[in-house]
Amino acid sequence: MAIISPLYVIKVGSSTVLSPDKTVYKEMKRLSDKGNKILLVAGGAKGIEEYYQTIQREVTFLDLNNGSQARYCTAEEMNHIHDAYQQVMIPVLTNGLEDQGLKTFAQCAGEQGLVLGKQGPPLKVVKDGKKGIVRDSLYGSYASCDKLLIESLLSHYDVVCLTPPIQNADHSQQYLNIDADMLAAHLAIDMNAHHLRFVTGTNGLLQDVDDPDSTVKDIYLDDPLDYVQGRMKQKVRAAQSAIRLGICDVAIMGPSMSHSSSSWFWDMKDADDSYDLMNKVVRIPSVSHNEEELTQYLLHHIQIPGVTNAVDHAGNIVFEKGDGDHTLLLLGHVDTVPHLWKVKSEETTISGRGVVDAKGCFVNFVQMLKDVQVPVNCKLKVIGAVEEEVSSSAGAYYVRDHHPADAVIIGEPSGENNLTLGYHGLLKLGITINKSQKHSASRGNVSVADQFFLIKNELESRMKIIDPDHVATTTRVNQYKEEDRDVLEAILNFRISPGVEEDYVSKLNLRVSEEITIDVLRATPGFMNKRNCLLVKSFAKSFANQKVKCKYLKKTGTSDMNTLATTWKDVPIIAYGPGDSNLDHTNEEFQSYSEIDQSRIILKDAIEYWFSRVTEVEKRAHRQRVSQ
Repeated sequence: MAIISPLYVIKVGSSTVLSPDKTVYKEMKRLSDKGNKILLVAGGAKGIEEYYQTIQREVTFLDLNNGSQARYCTAEEMNHIHDAYQQVMIPVLTNGLEDQGLKTFAQCAGEQGLVLGKQGPPLKVVKDGKKGIVRDSLYGSYASCDKLLIESLLSHYDVVCLTPPIQNADHSQQYLNIDADMLAAHLAIDMNAHHLRFVTGTNGLLQDVDDPDSTVKDIYLDDPLDYVQGRMKQKVRAAQSAIRLGICDVAIMGPSMSHSSSSWFWDMKDADDSYDLMNKVVRIPSVSHNEEELTQYLLHHIQIPGVTNAVDHAGNIVFEKGDGDHTLLLLGHVDTVPHLWKVKSEETTISGRGVVDAKGCFVNFVQMLKDVQVPVNCKLKVIGAVEEEVSSSAGAYYVRDHHPADAVIIGEPSGENNLTLGYHGLLKLGITINKSQKHSASRGNVSVADQFFLIKNELESRMKIIDPDHVATTTRVNQYKEEDRDVLEAILNFRISPGVEEDYVSKLNLRVSEEITIDVLRATPGFMNKRNCLLVKSFAKSFANQKVKCKYLKKTGTSDMNTLATTWKDVPIIAYGPGDSNLDHTNEEFQSYSEIDQSRIILKDAIEYWFSRVTEVEKRAHRQRVSQ
């Protein structure tokens, strides 16, 4: 059983859990409502103190040789620690989440062997000024978890809560204490989590513990961390363990899950400024409908002088430079197709999900906000749209209706020396066949599968008359039985050539029979931009300056260009960006830094030429008005 929805592993401290402030529970509700799965790991220091007070028992610690302290966990103490989680922490967690309407499962991680650990070695301690060895403290490190069972729990509950202790892998009747931060980090690794969050009582990781405004926004592998103190050391250690072992998106934030006070950890050295943002954007997972972590990071961490930024009502990240009347829109998209695979940053290339389609293009657009001087009568707007990779295209539709522009460059991979002038449209059909069951050996029986292929062939024949250059693809087939009925559900996509009349759907005649329903899930027309507009000429000028012979492309895919063109009839729209589009949606996506550099030069030159021509036209018009 695989987890399809994005998975958050969230570690919260006992102070947060026991606080009367219910913000963290509300945030779990918000994440769950967006379709995410949540594995919540809770610490217990405050809960243990509270429980020990009720049983009038003293909490004991050991002074270690290295100057730190560790809880003393004899077999007797471990029983009390387990009871503290069971009687204090877990009821508060469960009540807090269920008060938000969340279906919740909560238990100590070691019960039923859900999480197993390895007992740690004897502890070197100092007692009464003398060094010694303690052998009976039952603490341990993470060994493994029952991934199938946790996946099953996540599929049935909105939130799954686990706490220490864990079970000794060599002694099924013995609990081991474990640091909750490290427990969360290892669970995130084993469960291949999209996001790992450590929620703390401070504003993320502070450079100065006495200054709540000293949040360190980015922590790289080679950063000195001498300023980290106390319990925060363990959180940092857990965060660094997670990123080294494959979790790309790791942050410490607090006292809530607000991105305004968050510290991100990166499995890379402090990169050259030219590629730093590229490396980060690719590392933050943003599968369609789950773009919020990336857009919020961009909102709070990308500050460019003279540039405003915001997240609009659709969830798009929007940057603006200049406040003139002539707007050039650079429209990229920040979502990707599933699934996750580890980002690799080499000396000359970067690979990872979405680096080609189309985070590399979007980051180049953001770079233009730094590199391009915008004339006083103009505006440069950069938008990272959401949900481009799914049929809703919610981000682009919102842009179409709320972010007008005079010309648009779409961020899609064309290759550094190519310019995309058009895309095929998309007709997405949902086909359902529902008929009474018959034995497969019955004479004259036509199965629902056979019937689907007959329908598909018939629809393709009709479409060929309307659009000889169309491309047809079946993207989903699901067949099942329902009482005495055979049911088949399928999605059939037609890529429609630019220039085909927009009423082509009515010519298909989608009424077949009572047993067959065909629904139009999306009908976006094709689009082809003219070559004689100022925007194309601006790129032609830029290519010529680089002594490059440009190739003009018409692609069989569909992009946000098509969505804008449904109503923006007189607005020039082209697509440009680095990368090989043949790598789109594959596990071989990579970008070379040299192509990124060259495409930035061409893009910057084209933008500046477009602005200069728009400004000159306005000046000429002004002179004519004055002379009259």
